[in-house]
Amino acid sequence: MTAKAILDTYHRSVVNKFQVYNSLFLNLPFDQVQQVGVLLPLLAHDCQQAYQQAKSPEAIIDAFMNSHLPDMDEKERVSVLFKFIQYIERQIVLFDAVEEAGFTQNHAAEGRGSVPFLAQKTTFMEQMDNLREKLSDYHARVVLTAHPTQFYPGPVLGIITELSAAIQENNTDTIEMLLRQLGKTPLYSKDKPTPYDEAVSLTWYLEHVFYDTVMDINGRLAQHIYGNNSLPENSFIELGFWPGGDRDGNPNVTADITLKVARRLRSSILKCYFRHIRELKKRLTFKHVEAQVTAIEKQLYIGAFTDPEVYDYQASQLIADLSDIVVMLEQKHQGLFVEQVNAMIQQVHSFGFYFAALDIRQDSRVLRSVLEQIESGNVTDSVAYDTLDSMRAIEKIQLSNGAQGAHRYIISNCQQAADVKHVMSLFLCAGLSAPYAIDVVPLFETIDDLMAAPEVMASLYQDAEYRAHLSHRQDQQTIMLGFSDGTKDGGYIAANWAILRAKENLSAVAASHGVTLVFFDGRGGPPARGGGETHQFYASLSPKIQNHATQLTIQGQTISANFGRAETAQYNLEQLLSAGISNALQADELADAQSGAAWDDMAYDVLQQLSDISLAHYQAFKAHPKFVPYLEQVSTLKYYGQTNISSRPTKRNADEALNFEDLRAIPFVGAWSQLKQNVLGYYGVGTALQTLIDQGRLADLQALYQQSGFFKTLMDNCMMSLAKSYMPLTSYLQDHPEFGAFWHLINEEFERSQQALLAVAQATHLLADQHLRAASIAIRERIVLPLITIQQYALQRIETLKNEATESPLIAVYENMVTRSLYGNINASRNAV
Repeated sequence: MTAKAILDTYHRSVVNKFQVYNSLFLNLPFDQVQQVGVLLPLLAHDCQQAYQQAKSPEAIIDAFMNSHLPDMDEKERVSVLFKFIQYIERQIVLFDAVEEAGFTQNHAAEGRGSVPFLAQKTTFMEQMDNLREKLSDYHARVVLTAHPTQFYPGPVLGIITELSAAIQENNTDTIEMLLRQLGKTPLYSKDKPTPYDEAVSLTWYLEHVFYDTVMDINGRLAQHIYGNNSLPENSFIELGFWPGGDRDGNPNVTADITLKVARRLRSSILKCYFRHIRELKKRLTFKHVEAQVTAIEKQLYIGAFTDPEVYDYQASQLIADLSDIVVMLEQKHQGLFVEQVNAMIQQVHSFGFYFAALDIRQDSRVLRSVLEQIESGNVTDSVAYDTLDSMRAIEKIQLSNGAQGAHRYIISNCQQAADVKHVMSLFLCAGLSAPYAIDVVPLFETIDDLMAAPEVMASLYQDAEYRAHLSHRQDQQTIMLGFSDGTKDGGYIAANWAILRAKENLSAVAASHGVTLVFFDGRGGPPARGGGETHQFYASLSPKIQNHATQLTIQGQTISANFGRAETAQYNLEQLLSAGISNALQADELADAQSGAAWDDMAYDVLQQLSDISLAHYQAFKAHPKFVPYLEQVSTLKYYGQTNISSRPTKRNADEALNFEDLRAIPFVGAWSQLKQNVLGYYGVGTALQTLIDQGRLADLQALYQQSGFFKTLMDNCMMSLAKSYMPLTSYLQDHPEFGAFWHLINEEFERSQQALLAVAQATHLLADQHLRAASIAIRERIVLPLITIQQYALQRIETLKNEATESPLIAVYENMVTRSLYGNINASRNAV
């Protein structure tokens, strides 16, 4: 399709519908809705005009109020601003729903990256046998986390789902009814969720989206790749789960919570199986078969709904019982409905009795401290007891949910081989039975730790005790790499390049010791945290990297944006699986790891230079004396903890003063996003590119952009960060007595990055070849412009009021306004197309 055709379709299916249904807000019978609905477009227009004149948010809001609401005092004006926030929040919900409703019109279900396209391409390349062989032990695993980047509570997600369906059907009456409901439904929670609350929230996606979507994908694999023959007895799509297991920096996660979440996961999958067998029962009405189905139904009902203390029915028995039905159907009933029963068998292969594998994670420093307490005989810390209990919980979960129900212990901030050995020692202290049916997964995060990772793993492979443990795990080692903390530590290019080089070197070390590697990527939503065009990264990895699976975390608004509906979930899961398996097939062709222009010596040289230059520039920025004060005093960082969106504190040591090392990557990246500066996605990039351009290497950069999918994706995601930035919002800071010079540093790098990227991409505007994404971002940014203006206005008012002689009660009101404004802005920033 041409760019015009793509944009025309998007405008018809999304933009035009949003404008029509947005007008319905004016008819809702809510307080001041008419006034707000009329005034808000005027405020949006004033913002656009005033920022071009370098006016501050405070000046913009004051001028607007004086012009349109001159008789109101400050308290009354504040009330109107809160109404604006509420209205904009709901506009964002509506836009999300409209965009989801138009997804299938803007994304080809059988286009590039889909299972049918993969089959067609592989057939053309005469590699179908190789593809089937790869798929026999290849999977894509998405691991759902409860990281605090999701602001929609469950009821709102339900409204979005129904609203999208109504919009697809052009059902105006239902749309208006749902908008009325939306107007009365809170978009945020007054209380912090518990870890169990977070788990329950995410099981909604498991039951209502992933179960059916994975079955559909399995069906497409059977049809297009296996010729409707039986699928291999393995899972192509796997699910992982962190709520209730991730205790890194979250004192609210306990072993009891972990066990409770595991029980919930088991009951959730059994409910899905129960509903599934009930549907099959409508068809399997034949002699002898009906009784078999009823027996299965009874067993599943007991496990799903009665929560028995002892439940002996296992996934293996369910498969056996279903297989008996298949035999009966083939022998006695001409094979009627065998395909449907086989589909359920494949579901059990995919999900067992656990649905999603529950990972346990803890920081290496905590584990080290626990072991020291045990060795000294002075265990007084509740964390120490919970650490041992959480390890015992793994064995309990494996007994109830199956071996895959909880089989990984992840070590955050892993820096040395001893950190892994500490976990092995703690397994022994906890009384676990050797050999341990648990994968010990080191998580390397900082630039230094990524560089040291190959040496750390080499020493472990040479350790007799650990090597014996690996032999019981089929000589397979999982290693996790942290994009969020890597970027926070070293900047965007350096972190991504350090991770890729670490994967290459780790692959070589593992191969030399006869170890198979699986890489697990800790990715977030925005490009600065490893998000963006994720599947493009996996499609373009270096052939030097062992590629036996695609595993990554899915967080916050990315879950609802990419996996909130069957259509989007199927599209994105197929993209991930197809990208990873295609790269694995390509790597087999490139026996010489240096083959291909994408990974020749020039590519390595350019990327290494860009990494070195950007790292130095970013670290100088991070070391600036105003870096932390700017975040504390100018950004919304301190307000993240007041949003009640997560059970986890915003920093690891909650009782201490702000320490950069303990600061969580999510609020750190989020604070820059709220400022519309997004520095983590580009700071250092412009300087690095411009340095090479000044050296006469623009042609090399342009060639690499055309030939290397990895480099192109890196640069395109950087453009996305720039497209979501808006420096005029904070241009009032350029004359600030304390932060003016620091703001100029950011603005200069922003301009430098934009100009250099356009030169490398040979484009006139950002995201020139990503028409849907550019259009979506532009609309979302227009919707939130009044919102972020109100947020900055509130921050300016707080600073002004704090400098007055008498402390004003309005300070607390404006602080609440800042917190409220966070919700809509982060929701609008999701990557939905």
